[in-house]
Amino acid sequence: MLAIFADAPHGVVFIERAGHLRRNPGQIGLPGGMTDEMDGSDPATTAVRELYEELGVNPRAIRVVGHLQPQRQASSGLTVTPVVGVLEPHTPLRIDRTETIGAFTVPLAAIVTPGAIREDLSLRLARGKAAYALDYEGRHVWGLTARILKAFADEWHADASALRADVETSFR
Repeated sequence: MLAIFADAPHGVVFIERAGHLRRNPGQIGLPGGMTDEMDGSDPATTAVRELYEELGVNPRAIRVVGHLQPQRQASSGLTVTPVVGVLEPHTPLRIDRTETIGAFTVPLAAIVTPGAIREDLSLRLARGKAAYALDYEGRHVWGLTARILKAFADEWHADASALRADVETSFR
């Protein structure tokens, strides 16, 4: 879930995963996880449930405004469907401490500013394909999370972007 607060500066929520987890321990990412049977086949249902489990966000406090193209995670082979949602102003975040050891926000403007998400040349050379990174206040976001941010920023800047319009409408 690419969760954006409706109140300025429209922070995008990131989590820091616990070090003991089997998948992506200690990494910075977006809230989310595996689909449960109860979710059906709806990525938005999974994303909202995971946001509740990881950060205690009441499902009624989020408005799902869109999806991005599915992304394949190279290390696991899983396909992730990024969901974009807007959180009501002042929605509290409560870290569960089982899966998540921290949470922080990055202003939306810092993500969608052209050039903010840069190509990570060292990863490109190591992996042989495009890789991206976002650096903000001493935090380094890379891998699948950065690729999702790049897809979001590209969609944000597309001519007549329906996603951008839906997000901005949700801020009112």
